[in-house]
Amino acid sequence: MKFGPVPVRDSLGHIVAHAVRQVDLVLKKGQIVEAHHIERLIAGGVSEIIVAALEPGDLGEDAAALRLAEAVAGEQVRVETPFTGRSNLHAQANGVLVIDVDIVDRINAIDESVTLATLPAFRTIVDGEMIATVKIIPFAVRGAVLAAALGVAHKPPLRVAPFLPLRIGVISTLLPGLKPSVIEKTLRILDTRLAPAGARVVAEMRVPHEAQALSQAIHAIEADCDLIVVFGASAITDRRDVIPSAVEKAGGTIEHFGMPVDPGNLLLLARLSDGRPILGAPGCARSPKENGFDWVLHRLLAGLPVTGADIRRMGVGGLLMEIVSRPQPRAGSQAEVEVSDHAHVDD
Repeated sequence: MKFGPVPVRDSLGHIVAHAVRQVDLVLKKGQIVEAHHIERLIAGGVSEIIVAALEPGDLGEDAAALRLAEAVAGEQVRVETPFTGRSNLHAQANGVLVIDVDIVDRINAIDESVTLATLPAFRTIVDGEMIATVKIIPFAVRGAVLAAALGVAHKPPLRVAPFLPLRIGVISTLLPGLKPSVIEKTLRILDTRLAPAGARVVAEMRVPHEAQALSQAIHAIEADCDLIVVFGASAITDRRDVIPSAVEKAGGTIEHFGMPVDPGNLLLLARLSDGRPILGAPGCARSPKENGFDWVLHRLLAGLPVTGADIRRMGVGGLLMEIVSRPQPRAGSQAEVEVSDHAHVDD
C-alpha cells in the first residue's frame, strides 16, 4: 500500500487518509475518492490530498478484518460486519470464554498491521456480549501478512463453552454456634450463582461436622448429582481435615487443596470415584462477592475440566480485592472467623 500526498487529479479510486473539509464538500477518512469529488476539490482550490493507494496483492481493511475474524471465531461466537477495519466478535450463549492464548499471541506477533484483542480467558460471558475485536491498523494489509495470520488461526482460538443445566447437591456441616440463618443465606447466594447457568440444587443436606456423617451424606446424594458442593462449618486447613477425609471415606479422591486466588485460598477440589467433581467451598463462598470459588464453579458449570494444574495457574490476576484494614485470619476466635457473614475476608 502506498501512502502520502498525491495531486487531486491523480486521486481517483484512492482512499482518503485524512478528512478534507470544504465549504460544500466533506471527504471522510476512509472514503473512496470519486470523479465528482475531484471536480469539486479542484473548484475549491485544493491541489493535493493525502491518500492510501492499494497495490497488487493488498486487501482492504474491512475485507481483511472480516476474514481474520471469521477464522478466529469458534463455537458459539458470532462475527459482526466490519467497519473502519474493525470486526467485533460476540458470544452466542451464556458460558465461559475459552481462549488459546498462544494462537492469539502468535497472530499479534505476525505484523503490526494486524491485531486481535480479547477479554480475559475463562471469563464468564453472557449471550450477546462482545468478547473480542479484530482491527486492521492501516487501510489495507498485504496479502502475505493476512495469509500468515490465517495460517496461525487454522484452529479457531476463541470459543464460548455454554453453561450446562447441571444438577447440584449441597451439603452443609454443622457446629455449635453456626446459625441456621447463615446456611439459608449461603443457599440463596449459591442459587444466584447457579441461575445464569440454568443449574439447580436438587439435593440439600445438613450433617454434623464429622467425617463419617459427611461421608454418608455424600453417598446419599451422589447418584442424583452432577456436582456436589460442601459448605463446612469450619474452614478446611489441611488435606487430612474433616471434609477431605470424608471425601476419601466416600471413595473419592483429592485433586487439589488450596488456590492462589484471594479470597478463595481454602478451596478443595475433589472427585467421586467416577470423576464427578466435589467442591469443598471456602468461607468466602458464603459471600456474593467474586472469589476463587466462582472461578472454579463457572468452569465446571460449563463442562470444562478443572485440574490441580489449572488452579495453580490462577495466581496472575488472582488477587481479587484488597482491604486496607484486612484482619489476620486467626486474629479473632476461630468460631467468629469461620461462621461470620464476613468469612470471605479470611479464606
